[in-house]
Amino acid sequence: MSTKVNPNLMRELEEFGLKDANKCFHCGNCTAICPLSTEENPFPRKLVKYAQLGLEEKILQSAEPWLCYYCGDCSDRCPRGADPGETMMVMRRFLTSKYDWTGFARRFYTSETFEIIAVAIVGILVGLALWIFHADNPNMEHAALNSVWPAPAIEIGDLIMAAILTFFLLSNTWRCVKFVMGDLLKKVPLEIYATEAKELIIHFITQKRFGECTDRMQWIVHLLIMTGYSTAFLLVAVFLAGGIELVGLAWEPIRFQRDVIYPFFHPMRIFGYYATFAILYGTTYALIGRIKKSKAPYKSTHGTDWMFLILLQLTTLTGIFIHFCRLLDWAMATYVIYVIHLMFAIPMLVLEVPFSKWAHLAYRPVVIYLTRVKEKYYEMQKGTA
Repeated sequence: MSTKVNPNLMRELEEFGLKDANKCFHCGNCTAICPLSTEENPFPRKLVKYAQLGLEEKILQSAEPWLCYYCGDCSDRCPRGADPGETMMVMRRFLTSKYDWTGFARRFYTSETFEIIAVAIVGILVGLALWIFHADNPNMEHAALNSVWPAPAIEIGDLIMAAILTFFLLSNTWRCVKFVMGDLLKKVPLEIYATEAKELIIHFITQKRFGECTDRMQWIVHLLIMTGYSTAFLLVAVFLAGGIELVGLAWEPIRFQRDVIYPFFHPMRIFGYYATFAILYGTTYALIGRIKKSKAPYKSTHGTDWMFLILLQLTTLTGIFIHFCRLLDWAMATYVIYVIHLMFAIPMLVLEVPFSKWAHLAYRPVVIYLTRVKEKYYEMQKGTA
């Protein structure tokens, strides 16, 4: 069976941030030092070789880029300075663009100008919409968001946005599944898919493979950002938008913009404080690391890395300001900061979740799960041979 070669692959990967892969002379140190590399799934050297040979199809079918968490050991030990860890990061950007059928992810990853303009346009449109559709007579004596933008209208917009983003993310994830599984997709019995489904949940929640890397601090930071964001997303998109709670002796709907301040030890408030701490600590650690270039994962930073961290931190900080302004009952300050908050939060959701860094939270556990499915299938085939 012939193998198609893309002679321009290295040049194409350079658009996604590839710099030093040509320095690699395949000594194998990177694969030997990696605690996550196995006989069945060796990396990073194999992926570097694919890139050098122009084997794009091999890369598209590979699970290894998602099995790497970029702890940086391979880059630190590389005798040629080829930075194999960053090459694996480039592979994830490249694959994200290939999974995305809209082509938007590619533009987002290959043009900083496009990225900045896209974020700015979405943010400005959000700000204009909130200004145009605000109530004529908002409550200026007390901070009451529902007097400015009625909760039902915000909820409808939130649900529409969630549905659109879910469609894009799931359709792109399905393309990821088809690339990774190839012809095995329909050959593997449904029983194996079902019995291994727990792997998908475990790896999404715990990122436990990252904990096997030597730099456990990277795992902690990664886990804090992921769980912090997921907690905040669930509080807003699931429990606040369309959920219910017991108020007095009756069940009432939980509104997206609830003007009642929860008691300090209310579960919603405790989870909110955890999300705030986790995101702020994780993003601050990562931003300082990138500024100082303190370790291998932070030495070669892509524009999307900066945008992701900055938007996430600004969303969190403005959320904190809203919280304090509501506690102090500063009406105008609450309304103004709320608009600014959504001008950061919505571009992050619209652009990052289906097309960029946040999509990795879906692709990585899915690919780890599919890798386990493949292993079980091959074990079954050997047992029946």
